[in-house]
Order: sequence, then C-alpha cells, then structure tokens
Amino acid sequence: MTSYALRVQCASTRGIVAAISTCLADHGCNITDSAQFDDDGTGQFFTRISFRSEDGKSLTDLREAFAPIAEKFAMQAEFFDEAAKRKVIVMVSRFGHCLNDLLYRSRIGALPVEIVGVISNHMDYQKVVVNQDIPYYCIKVTKENKPQAEAEQMRIVRDTGAELIVLARYMQVLSDEMCREMSGRIINIHHSFLPSFKGANPYKQAFEKGVKLIGATSHYVTADLDEGPIIEQDIIRVTHAQSNEDYVSMGRDVEAQVLARAIHAHVHGRVFINGHKTVVFPPSPGSYASERMG
Repeated sequence: MTSYALRVQCASTRGIVAAISTCLADHGCNITDSAQFDDDGTGQFFTRISFRSEDGKSLTDLREAFAPIAEKFAMQAEFFDEAAKRKVIVMVSRFGHCLNDLLYRSRIGALPVEIVGVISNHMDYQKVVVNQDIPYYCIKVTKENKPQAEAEQMRIVRDTGAELIVLARYMQVLSDEMCREMSGRIINIHHSFLPSFKGANPYKQAFEKGVKLIGATSHYVTADLDEGPIIEQDIIRVTHAQSNEDYVSMGRDVEAQVLARAIHAHVHGRVFINGHKTVVFPPSPGSYASERMG
C-alpha cells in the first residue's frame, strides 16, 4: 500500500472534514494521521491528512475524485506521495555547518530531499560537495552583476527541477524579484532569535545586550529582510562568561538543527503560510525514520 498525504487550506465552514474523510473512504483510503486548525482571526481552515491507498488508487485518480469537493469549498488542495523526495538547491557562502549537516541528513535519508545542486559565491565547499556527486556552482555576486548572477541562479533552479531553495548561511540579500518568483519556496536560517537582532552580526548584537538566551530562526524568505513567516525556532542558554566568539560557536549547532527541522516540516507538507505567520502541524509517526544510520 502506498502512503499519500493531502493538505488543504480554505475558508472555514462546516462539513469540510466530513467531505474529505468520506471521499477518501469511498475511494479505498484509510486515514493514518491527521491534524487540523481553525484560525478564528483569519477565518481560515487548515488540515493535513496522511492515508494509505488500500485499493491501489494513484495520485491522479485521487485528484480527479477530489476535484468536485475542492471546487465546492474553494480549497487549495494538494495530494502528494509521502515517500517522494523533494528536489532542493542549497545556497551557501563561507559558513559550512548547515550545508554539511544537510548533506549528511540527506545521505542517510533523515530528510526526504534530493540535493540537486549547491550554489555558492565562494569556492570553499566545492570539494566537499562534488565528492558526494552533487553539482557545485560558484557564482560570484557583486553590486554590478547581481541581476545576471540571480538570473544564472534561477536558470539552475529551473534546469534541475528544484522545488525548494535553502539558504544555508548564504550571506547575500536576494532581490525582490527572486523572492516573489519563489514565494513560499525559499527557506532561510537566521543566526538569531527573531524578531530581535536582525541584519548583520546578530550574535554581536546579542552579546552587547547581555542576553541570557541565544537562538536561531528559520523562515520563508520575502522581500522584507528577516521578516518572512517563521517556520521553526530554538534557543540555547548563555552566561556572562561567554564571549562573542562563544556565541557564534554555540549558535552553530542550534542553526543546523532549526534549519533541518524547518525543511523537514516543509517537504512533508506540514507548513501553511497564514498571512504573516505560519501553521506548522506536528510530524506524522515514522516521518523521522532514516534509511540508514551512517
């Protein structure tokens, strides 16, 4: 039996859950996990449902069967195979901890992604990447060539069929045009606990404020720098005895974990953009299982 998932967003009204579950049952599907949320503030309804097709129905069959329900409730609805790996482009500059973590998680199957290319404005990690049979693209970015550089980046995204761009400490600001074209499909890791300490050197800002907690934030990228809808965050405790350099070093582990969790949520269809915020459903049982241990 094939495991599929359905994610739905629409205006909240009665009868939605009944219509979805009845349709799935009528077409030989058994629901194995589900989560839902009604946002009273926006009037929006969100749900994600995992199910098994016990009668061998394909995604095409299910989409066709569900189309009248989606039309009736004006739904944004998406069916997908939970086992299918999403194609991802990773972009990185000179800090490699997040890149290395993602390469490892992808290799052992802890993240259901296929990294189809790594784009960088430096050559630092070229050998690390190509040794894993992944294409490495070094595209220098300056004020003068930024439009051409981004055009080349987007060409790579299209040619590889990438569904998601991950900024793994890529230290360049993307243009408004690129953010709009890839809206909801670019995830960034910010080395600070947003909304505090935005922009450059956030650990230095945190150090100068004498904070007792530092953290990392993963969010969707928008034209407003560091203002995109937040997907995942975490923190670590620090004391007066730590230096600014300590903050940077201690923060790296948090950054890698937060970014990986955000990508995991996105590729499993657990994240819904809800205005300036997100709805993030918990992981389904078994979704963190790896193909191998090393």
